[in-house]
Amino acid sequence: MPKKSKHKKKNTTTEVRPLVKKTDGQEYAVVTKLLGSCHVLANCYDGIERQCHIRGTMRKREWINVDDIILIALRDFSDKTADVINRYYPDEVKQLKKSGELVDIISLKGDQSEKEEKDDGGFTFEDI
Repeated sequence: MPKKSKHKKKNTTTEVRPLVKKTDGQEYAVVTKLLGSCHVLANCYDGIERQCHIRGTMRKREWINVDDIILIALRDFSDKTADVINRYYPDEVKQLKKSGELVDIISLKGDQSEKEEKDDGGFTFEDI
């Protein structure tokens, strides 16, 4: 009698979903911190840090991690809160950059590390 395989085969089909671009009242953002209870802290491309709520349709279907690019819907009554609409995959981010939707912006925490790297205390290897 043949043995049954305990391992399930992974679904190798890749979904090709349409590329969602921002419209009026929406903004691109980078996730900086996971707050729990379906909330994330995100730095938006307009320079404002917002607390974003993950919609119910995205819960347990789209896993959002730190440094992911997301699309958020701004709220009319509050400038510091927003709702997460979409999470972009890396190939979708490349398409957005090619089309000019996403500007190559260095993450805000990356700006500090670059300043620290440039300030090396005046030491060069030529001095040795």
